[in-house]
Amino acid sequence: MRSLPTASAARGPAGPARRDCAASPIRGTWKHCEVSWMRAAARSRRGRMPRAQAEEVPGMGTAGPFGPAGDQPPPGAPQRSGLLDLLSVAAVLLDGEGRIVLWSPQAEKLFGYTAQEALGRFAGRLLVHERDLDLVISLFAEVMATGESWAGAFPVRHKDGSSRLVEFRNMRLLDDRGDFYALGIATDEEILRQVERDVALSTRLVSQSPIGLAVLDTELRYLAVNPALARMNGVPAEEHIGRSVPEVLPFLDTDAIEAALRQVLASGTPLVDEHTVGRTPADPDNEHAWSVSYYRLEDPGGRVLGVAGLSVDVTDRHRAAAEAARARRRLAMIADGTARIGTTLEVEQTARELAEVAVPELADVAAVDILDSVLEGRPPQASGARPALFRALAVKAAYPTEAVRAADPPGHLASYGADRLVTRCVRTGRPLLIAHVQERDLAHIARDPEAAALLARAGIHTYLTMPLISRGEVLGALGLTRARNPLPFDEDDLALAAELAERAAVCIDNARLYQGQRNAAITLQRSLLPDRPPHRKGLEIATRYQPAGTTSEVGGDWFDVVPLGADKTALVVGDVMGSGIGAATTMGRLRTATSTLADLDIPPTEVLRHIDKITADLDQYATCAYAVYDPHHAVCHIAVAGHLPPVLMPTGRSPELLDLPIGVPLGVGGVPFEEATFRLRPGDQLVLYTDGLVETRHDPIDERLALLLDLLARPDRTLEDTCDRLLDALRDPDDPDDVALLIARAGGQGRGT
Repeated sequence: MRSLPTASAARGPAGPARRDCAASPIRGTWKHCEVSWMRAAARSRRGRMPRAQAEEVPGMGTAGPFGPAGDQPPPGAPQRSGLLDLLSVAAVLLDGEGRIVLWSPQAEKLFGYTAQEALGRFAGRLLVHERDLDLVISLFAEVMATGESWAGAFPVRHKDGSSRLVEFRNMRLLDDRGDFYALGIATDEEILRQVERDVALSTRLVSQSPIGLAVLDTELRYLAVNPALARMNGVPAEEHIGRSVPEVLPFLDTDAIEAALRQVLASGTPLVDEHTVGRTPADPDNEHAWSVSYYRLEDPGGRVLGVAGLSVDVTDRHRAAAEAARARRRLAMIADGTARIGTTLEVEQTARELAEVAVPELADVAAVDILDSVLEGRPPQASGARPALFRALAVKAAYPTEAVRAADPPGHLASYGADRLVTRCVRTGRPLLIAHVQERDLAHIARDPEAAALLARAGIHTYLTMPLISRGEVLGALGLTRARNPLPFDEDDLALAAELAERAAVCIDNARLYQGQRNAAITLQRSLLPDRPPHRKGLEIATRYQPAGTTSEVGGDWFDVVPLGADKTALVVGDVMGSGIGAATTMGRLRTATSTLADLDIPPTEVLRHIDKITADLDQYATCAYAVYDPHHAVCHIAVAGHLPPVLMPTGRSPELLDLPIGVPLGVGGVPFEEATFRLRPGDQLVLYTDGLVETRHDPIDERLALLLDLLARPDRTLEDTCDRLLDALRDPDDPDDVALLIARAGGQGRGT
């Protein structure tokens, strides 16, 4: 190094002329000057430490009197930050001559020289390139002479010969003897810039991000919140600090939030995209949804600092998802209604199905009422001030409630005045929705004040009535109410109720029309059958006709007892294929033709031949068993056209199926029939029946015929008892076929029963 200035020059501003360093590439805040160093004075100070030795730089390892590098603070002492460790701040202390008297481990890492290699050497010669030496001397002299600190980036020479840009903080120190030292604190400039960029980015993100950010300490109290979170919470940022989540946001499920925060704090495992719903002071009247994520904060040494929470307002997405889920439920409900409503052709059952589908997804209580005029087949009363008469068909509740007692019980005939909402609904054919039911509204919903009081006690708060319209005719109304469900009916509920009502109305109308047609067919069929069999000499007769089950139409089964000459009697049982009024009409024509042909007293085969031609002309098919009993000779002549074999019950013997030529059904045409003759002695019984008595969808016909014989083997006091027992044991109430049954016993008193 060049000759150093005197000590007196280093102590004051008077010194050699200053050198202009403005052209230097070094960045800093020093005044560029050059003064003499105080060599002699500096020598006398060697070995003594400046006053700064008692103050350790936080986060920086030390050597010598400062303690070994990496020592931890004693128990109870404040924990150190890891930021300076991350920066790897190096400390170098120079005496007044510029010699290195202290050298930290971080300096060894930064500059490459060990403490043994650095201590006692001139810092300028060790660390500075030759081209920068003059400038360094002047900067050092300035610090030592004026006490002004210098901060900036300076290129230094590494032990390996490379040049590195290092960020310095240089200051003058004074010991207890009045001697000056120079302390240099340095770190790698690239690392420092990276930290600066990260801090700048973090600051910008925190302050301007639309994502709410909170930092909480290990006691879960707010340390910081950004403006976005303050806006979300509706609480100023400064009012968060030092307070807990329940204290700031009492409207949320804070127990769950704090439990999640503690879990993250304890485990270190983040919770990402957790959803919470609630209300905050920012918008206390509306519910919002947030996606929240929690992360544990640690310093570079692994010390837990607290937890950070990120909040994103996803209310729109939450509402869209809720609406999508609601739409899916509506579609599922419509699909369910399509499958469940109208499974039968019964008006009452269809009404019950509609009410069951509507509860509990759409309403807490559902009631279905049909205009009595519609059920009676009369035109509905379209307008006027007269009350409307309703027949209550179904009431369904999601839970036990007094609101059920306010509704009309099924089967009850109720009169509703013109001011009632259900009356207005059926008169106008338009739905009525009261989103928020007031006390005055209950008087227009309920049938009377007592029912209105029941609705009030049940907590009914919203009401919807939907007309049931089919083929342009109002049939009745669907009434819906909510009590436990806190949501009022809205336009979506109105649309869903309309879908269900439309489906149900068509099914109810179909059932109504079917029941009318079925009643007409049964009436027609019964009018075509004999009321009671005529009294015949030498025969006791019992008959039954039973229509098909409730899920099907009437059929074309018939029986007949026709008096013939010479005390003979024709016994007939037949079955027209098909159902409904058409089958019943065909049955009536065939019965009339059979009765007319029987009067001619021609053989059974001839009767069947003529009936076969008539049936073919009608483009129909039928089966028939035609028998003629002669009491004077105790014989019976019979011919069968595709019919099940009759049963003969000889006195004292087991019942048996007659082994007869069955023949083809009537209507095939051109196929001759065969006649059979058997004895029918006094006490013997002949049983004629249609297939509806024994045929089922699941059992073999042989098993059913065997069951018929087993039942007939049990004697009864009267033929009427036998008819009842056969129907009770063999018939299914929902069987899709009707039954005609005729039992004749020979040798009676000559009276029909």
